[in-house]
Amino acid sequence: MTEPMDAAERQEILNRYRTHSQRFEEVAARRRTVGSAEVIPLQAPLRELEQEPTNREIEVLQLISDGLVNREIGQRLFLSEETVKSHVRHLLAKLQARSRAHAVAVGFRRGLID
Repeated sequence: MTEPMDAAERQEILNRYRTHSQRFEEVAARRRTVGSAEVIPLQAPLRELEQEPTNREIEVLQLISDGLVNREIGQRLFLSEETVKSHVRHLLAKLQARSRAHAVAVGFRRGLID
C-alpha cells in the first residue's frame, strides 16, 4: 500500500513544477524575441473544454493530488471504487490530461485545486 504524500512533499512537487514551467516560458520568450527558432503552429487547435469538471470530480482531483488511490478516495467520499474510476476517467477527458499526474498539474494551473 502506498503512503499518502504529506503537505511538504506535495509543496515540493508543486514548487518544482512551477520552477520548470517558469524556466520553459523564459526560454520560449527569448527564442521568440531573438528569432533563433521558428515557431511551428499546431496542426490542429487545442480543443476547448467541452464541459467543466463537476464539484465531485474536483473533490476527487484534490484527493488524487493528496496522494490517495482510488480505494482510499472511495472510502473518504463513501463511493465505490468503480464510481471513483468513473470520476477519474471523466476528469482526464474534461481536463484533456494523459495521466492522473497530468490532471493534477492542470488542476493546479487552472486553480481548481490547491
